[in-house]
Amino acid sequence: MTEKKKKKILVVDDELDMLMVIKLRLEASGFDVITATDGLEGLNAARKDNPDLIVLDIMLPKMNGYKVARFLKFDEEYRKIPIVMLTALGGEEDRNTGIETGADAYLTKPFETEQLLKTVRKFLE
Repeated sequence: MTEKKKKKILVVDDELDMLMVIKLRLEASGFDVITATDGLEGLNAARKDNPDLIVLDIMLPKMNGYKVARFLKFDEEYRKIPIVMLTALGGEEDRNTGIETGADAYLTKPFETEQLLKTVRKFLE
């Protein structure tokens, strides 16, 4: 019997506490999780590891989440990776910018982990 390959998720957030909470919850739900703490590192990790999904903060050092999403969505090789933006920016304009730059889902902090897991599963199943 072959073991089902775990889905790989890249989490990009500069708040280490938030990053660890998300990582632990996703791992507890059976996902393989890689992390990055700034936009540039996140973009490079996405290109190197080709994850099945990305959880992306917007306010990041070196390169904001909007730019990371845009770079990935305009690249034929990575455009199909679902991006879930998870951010403190809850305004309608922020949400619209997120969707326009490539977010497949937009969740705001503080968030319910069940909502995040439900959103992640929606894209990975």
